[in-house]
Amino acid sequence: MELRHLRYFIAVAELRSVRAASEHLHVTQPAISRQIQDLEEAIGAALFERTPRGLKLTPAGVAYLDEARDILARVDAANRLAHRIASGVQGRLRIGFVENASWSGVVSSALNAFQQSARDVALELQPMNTPEQLDAIAAEHLDGGFCYRFGALPEGFDSVPLLEQTVVLAVPEHSPVGQHGSVNARELSGLPFIAFPRRVYAAYYDRLISACAQQGLTLDIRQEASTETAILSLVAAGVGAALVNAANRERPPARVRFVDVADLSVRLPLEFCFLLQHGNAALQRFIDLLKPAAQ
Repeated sequence: MELRHLRYFIAVAELRSVRAASEHLHVTQPAISRQIQDLEEAIGAALFERTPRGLKLTPAGVAYLDEARDILARVDAANRLAHRIASGVQGRLRIGFVENASWSGVVSSALNAFQQSARDVALELQPMNTPEQLDAIAAEHLDGGFCYRFGALPEGFDSVPLLEQTVVLAVPEHSPVGQHGSVNARELSGLPFIAFPRRVYAAYYDRLISACAQQGLTLDIRQEASTETAILSLVAAGVGAALVNAANRERPPARVRFVDVADLSVRLPLEFCFLLQHGNAALQRFIDLLKPAAQ
């Protein structure tokens, strides 16, 4: 049995005539009659009564008509769904992001634009640090992620470069440091610092420590916290100072003041990372949306 059997049967049942169905479907009458006969033989029941006034559905034919209509409607719905998923306007998209990257600018704009253009895509957003995102993408638990990348991407990855940030000094609100403007790195010697453990992102940690050392600053790290949100909460509590992503200026915590370090530059390149061989049309749609904003 094929779908055309159902379409021919429905046309004949609704029009109550093989001739009328033939004209409607642009198929010869003998072909339609043969397909109806094949359908009845496959089912093992007569679907029509042949009367002098035309064709009339049997009780089996009445029941079969409802089911046949439902089958074709479900097939059509499945076809539309498959087309929408293949076009990237329906489906699921799982994206990771470093929290401070999403507060303004290209990340928030891209997420908003994608939601407006693909409302039927289930967008799942997961805050993670960069190494966690790369691991999740490799394991296909995420489709892509906004990462601050240092060094080469893992094999099989690609990315869209978006922007560069740098670091800024965060101090308690009433700290005398930087009250009159920017400072130099050497002026920070002796300050108690809060930082994240090296295991969180070794490549970034090493770059930060090296950049400070080049300017004659050895960080006196008194406390560690695994996220910049936690680090800034400790700064607000007066525990110490911290060097954090300048993106935090977009959402300054209460009782924290940001100070530029004039001679300290640590490049923080933000990129959208993903697997080259991904097969997710919604992801490709998102990548295409990002590309005009690429560096």
